[in-house]
Amino acid sequence: MLWRSRRNPAYRQRWGERLGFPEPPRDRRAHLWVHAVSVGEVVAATALIRAWRERHPEQPVLVTTTTPTGADEVVRRLGDAVIHRYLPFDLPGAVGRFLKRMPMDRLLVMETELWPNLYRACHAHGIPILLVNARLSPRSFRGYQRLRPLVQRTLGWLEGVAARGPEDADRFVALGALPDRVRVAGNIKYDLTLSDALLNQSRALRDALGMHPVWIAASTHPGEDEQVLKAHAFVRRALPDALLILVPRHPERFETVARLCRESGWEPARRSAGQVPDNTQALWLGDSMGELLMLYGVADVAFVGGSLVPTGGHNPLEPAAHGVPVVTGPEVFNFSEVFAALSDAGGVCNVKGADELGQIILQLLSAGEERKALAGAALQVLESNRGAVARVLKWAEDMAPTPP
Repeated sequence: MLWRSRRNPAYRQRWGERLGFPEPPRDRRAHLWVHAVSVGEVVAATALIRAWRERHPEQPVLVTTTTPTGADEVVRRLGDAVIHRYLPFDLPGAVGRFLKRMPMDRLLVMETELWPNLYRACHAHGIPILLVNARLSPRSFRGYQRLRPLVQRTLGWLEGVAARGPEDADRFVALGALPDRVRVAGNIKYDLTLSDALLNQSRALRDALGMHPVWIAASTHPGEDEQVLKAHAFVRRALPDALLILVPRHPERFETVARLCRESGWEPARRSAGQVPDNTQALWLGDSMGELLMLYGVADVAFVGGSLVPTGGHNPLEPAAHGVPVVTGPEVFNFSEVFAALSDAGGVCNVKGADELGQIILQLLSAGEERKALAGAALQVLESNRGAVARVLKWAEDMAPTPP
C-alpha cells in the first residue's frame, strides 16, 4: 500500500477499513453488499445497484472497492445513495472484524474476485455469495488451475456463479464449481444506459469544440500513447483541424502522457484545468476522473485502448451506446465475447499498430456513411444482448441468508 501511495496518496488513507475496522453504518438494517474492485467493475455494477434500489428501497446498500479510483467512482455515480468502505485484506482476522461491524445479508461480487478467507467467513456467517458477470479467460483459467484445490474449495462456498457466457461457465465448472450453481446470465455491461444529464453534457462540449473532426483514444496504457500520437500525426497531415482526445487509463500517468504530447510537438489542452481546445490545438488530454463515458459522446470515432499492448482491452460498449464507431487493436481477451459479437455484426474495426490506426481513423473521419453503418451495427449488438441485470437481480433476490 505504501508503494502504491507513491503515485496515489489516497492509498495511505482509511487503512482501518482494510484491516477490518470500518466505521459501522448508522442504519443497522441488513445491507445488500456489492464488491466492485475498481472503476470498471463499479461502472458495471451501477445499473444493478440502481435496479435493486428501485425494487428494494427499504434496504441500504454497501459498496466495497479495492482501489481509491474505484471509491471515487462510487461517489461520483451513486453519491450518498450507498455507503462505501474499502474491502478488508483477505486475512482471517481482518475479514472477521469487518463482518462483525457491517450488517449484511447477501454479497454480490463483480467479475472474478476469488478471496478464500472472505468467502469462507461469509459462508460461516450465513451470508450467501453470488459471483456476478463472472468471466474466466483461457489465460486466467490456466493460472487458477495451478491452485485448483484452493480454488475448488473457494468456489464451493459460493451460492452461485452468474457467468457471462457458456465458455466462462464451462471453465468455472472445470475448476470445481458445482454445476447446478453455475448459470449463464449474460454480460450486464450490455445493460448500459446513458442519462439525459450525461448526454446533454456531451452535446454541450461538442458544440463548444465546433466543427473539428474529433476522435478519442480511451483508456490507453504504456506503449500505446506513442502509437496513438503517431497515428494522430498521420491524420493531421490530411485533416489539419482534426482533434484527438487522449484519455490515459490511470491517473498516475497523466503527467507522463502530457510530456509525451509535448515531445510530439503538441501542447495539450487539459480537461482537469477546464480548458477547451481552440482552433490551434490538436490535442485534448482527458486528465479528469469519471468523465470517459461522457467524453465518448464528444467524439466522431473511438479507439478503445489496452488493445495495442497485451492488456486485454476495455469496454467497447460505452462508445457504442453513444452511436460512436469503435476501433480496436488485437489484444482484447478481457472482452473477447463482446468484440466477437461486434465483429460478427460488422460493428468494429480492427487494427494492428500505429500505421493502420492512423489510416482507419482518417478513413472514418472522412466517411460519414461508413461511420453511421459501423455505429449502427454496434448499437444493434448492444440492444439485442440486454437483460442480464434482470436475470442477476432475480437470482440475488432468491438467495436466502441462513443462520450462522
